[in-house]
Amino acid sequence: MATIIETRDLSKSFKNVDAVSGLSFSILKGDVYGFLGQNGAGKSTTMRMLLGLIYPNSGQIFINGTEFNNSRRYLLQHIGAIIERPDMYGYLSGWKNLEIFAALSRQQIPAARLHAVLEQVGLKGREKDKVKTYSQGMKQRLGIAIALVHEPDLLILDEPTNGLDPQGIADMRELIVSLSREHGKTVLVSSHLLHEIEQVATRMLVIHKGKKIVEGAVKDLLHPDETLVEVVIMKDATIAGKLAGTQWQQHLQASTDTGLTFKLNSKYIPELSKWLVMNGAGIMEIRTKHSLEDYFLSLTNDEVTKHRTV
Repeated sequence: MATIIETRDLSKSFKNVDAVSGLSFSILKGDVYGFLGQNGAGKSTTMRMLLGLIYPNSGQIFINGTEFNNSRRYLLQHIGAIIERPDMYGYLSGWKNLEIFAALSRQQIPAARLHAVLEQVGLKGREKDKVKTYSQGMKQRLGIAIALVHEPDLLILDEPTNGLDPQGIADMRELIVSLSREHGKTVLVSSHLLHEIEQVATRMLVIHKGKKIVEGAVKDLLHPDETLVEVVIMKDATIAGKLAGTQWQQHLQASTDTGLTFKLNSKYIPELSKWLVMNGAGIMEIRTKHSLEDYFLSLTNDEVTKHRTV
């Protein structure tokens, strides 16, 4: 699969602080690429370097196989981005904002394209309203429409769910997945909301103190064979005694009057749930413990010293 972005030993320091140090990674065409790190890990600095907003002290950036510094203007025509919150004219309509930013792209963008991106981001019917009347989620989606208007191959989103309520976060998640699967966009998205990245990303990079800790496919990194599944059951349930001699007994890790814990491949969770219900478990809740958050926290403690790639 074609590589959209590749960095080689990218480094950036500010005075005596190494914000990014020897960072190498690659983003493949069609990826929803999760970029994870604690606050101050170097995510925003890296994204700014990818866009030419700041320059690295050393290292190289390649976009579509071409070194960024050699064809900066051309390559930026193939990238759309939102770094932090998008700035827009609140006293103007969403449509007028889109027109203004489309003109700044120095391309002849027809009205049909503006209508198309507004529909993509779910703002059709609200384009004539002033931006100051928009919710934060609507402003974020308009920002994405602005980033998409010139039909870029790659979309870079820095913390796109910041400041959004739960519904806004869910809408943003659906939009990112739609842009990738239905519109063929490659998306680089940074976030500190690990659960959200887990649900949308196909590949991911974890950085800590400016250095790469791990990079790879999400499905490989999270080891589905080792998922811990906690089942909360009604207090009077007698399901534990029925597990003996079944295929589920070998996966049972712990049992109490009100709960069971299994360790198994996540693909078997629906089958386990069905068996428990059929045997009168009285299930109150099922939750998995091996999440991206668990994995991330295990990697970003100060004892981690090796870079790993899967």
